[in-house]
Amino acid sequence: MRIIAGRLRRRVLKAPTWDGLRPTSDRLKESLFAILAPVVPGAHVLDGFAGSGALGLEAVSRGAASVTFVEQDSRAIALIAENLAHCGVSDGYVMIRGDFSAALRELPGDRRFDLILLDPPYAADDIDALVCAAGARLAAGGMLVLEHAKRRPAPECVTGLQCVRRVVAGDSALAFYRRLGTG
Repeated sequence: MRIIAGRLRRRVLKAPTWDGLRPTSDRLKESLFAILAPVVPGAHVLDGFAGSGALGLEAVSRGAASVTFVEQDSRAIALIAENLAHCGVSDGYVMIRGDFSAALRELPGDRRFDLILLDPPYAADDIDALVCAAGARLAAGGMLVLEHAKRRPAPECVTGLQCVRRVVAGDSALAFYRRLGTG
């Protein structure tokens, strides 16, 4: 697992040593950030279900203004902290330990993100609700990306959001959402 491009390029990140965390493959991450290239510089990013922090760190490497990591597992929070330190990232981020939906409710009401990256467990039952809750924090013109199992299609439309693009790589897929009416 490594940073693909940007100022932290080629940094090798620590991976989880326990079951239950499924890091995004380098191949899928490369596809994701090739598509997001014009969106990331200067963006305020939410990395939901952050795991190792690899997606948020890739965004930092490519010029994101800030990243908010949300993760429930204390081991993963420690892993994110290790990866941030290893990459020499000491500011421009916030880590929130807790349930994703609860963390969103705890953020200031006017807090919005230009880019939201969601990588929930593939077996999660409430994907529509997670995407809807995160979408409420999407800034005008922003993009929300959901990583999901290819075998479990992502919703086409979720309250206020429309899926505008899909990418499949191996057993994983990405669904890109924009606010209805913003193209």
